[in-house]
Formats: sequence, structure tokens, C-alpha cells
Amino acid sequence: MRVLITSGASELCAVLADHLAMEHEIRLTERAPVKSVHNFVQCALGHDRATNQLTSGIDVIVHAVEPLPDEDVSAQIDAATRCTYNLLLAAAEENVSQVILLSTLELMADYPAAYRVGGTWRPLPRTRPPTLSKHLAEQVCREFARERKLRVAVLRFGKASDATVYEAVNCALANDEEWAITHVGEIAR
Repeated sequence: MRVLITSGASELCAVLADHLAMEHEIRLTERAPVKSVHNFVQCALGHDRATNQLTSGIDVIVHAVEPLPDEDVSAQIDAATRCTYNLLLAAAEENVSQVILLSTLELMADYPAAYRVGGTWRPLPRTRPPTLSKHLAEQVCREFARERKLRVAVLRFGKASDATVYEAVNCALANDEEWAITHVGEIAR
């Protein structure tokens, strides 16, 4: 399977790429240059041909929406909304079958600790990135899934090891639902 992983500068995505490369063909992308042993394509995720070329021939996109170092709040929100929209629009046009969004369980942190929250519960996002950015990216992905343009699996991570992240992504690769949210790990409180 050909897998595109966004936010290639983040440590999480670099480790995930190493794990997934054992079974899949990997392409990394980021909005800034990154040195990687994997196939890397720098892309601003604009509404242009470069984003379509990035997604061409890809089967699954793992979208992480991680901020770049020294990126201000406005740029983080832009990446979570406009750039995610552009990426998913290009993916739909290029017949990508699935998107796996890496989100955060921090969206559920304001529920009482005794509650056992699930994927159908309404998130309670805080008003600053990165939590707000993850919530906004989820909303963009949900609309693409609702319109049946892409299958979307949202993985909301809490405290989880690299191995747990890899296992969750691997499970999501086999998911054939139009829209699914899975909580992985524990909410950091």
C-alpha cells in the first residue's frame, strides 16, 4: 500500500514512517524542508497542482496536523483548516481511498475523570492550538466523510507509546467505515 504521511518534521510521524515502511511504500510531506530516509516531498498544501501531484498514486493518507517549530497560532489554525481542506480535496480528486487523522484525546479532557467518554461524545476543545487545531481538522475531515468523498478514520491519542500508535494506525488501515473515531490510550489530566 502507498501511504502519504503529513507533518514529516514531527518526531511522531518520523517514527510512524519507520514502522509503516516495513510493510508499505511511504511518502512523507511537510510544509518546510525535512531530511528523511524516506521519500520526501515538500508541499505547502495549497489549492494547486502540487497538492494533487503529492496525493497522486497514494492509497492512504495519515494526516497529523502537527505545528512547525515557531509557527504562530494563526498559521497553526490555517494548517488545520485550509491546508487540510486542500489536502483532502486533492485526495478525493486523485482517488485516495482513505484518510487517517491523528488527533488528540485532549479534546475530551474537560469531561469529569470518572466519565468513560467514547468516539460518539461531543468534543470539548480548548480555545488554543494544538487542541483547537486538531478539533478543526476533525471537522474538515468529517465533512469529506459525510459527502462520501473519502473514508476517514480519526484516531484520538492520549498517553500512548510509539508501538501503540503504530498498532492503532495499522488497525485503521483495515477499517472500511466511512467515518470512525477511535480513542487510543488515556486522557492526560
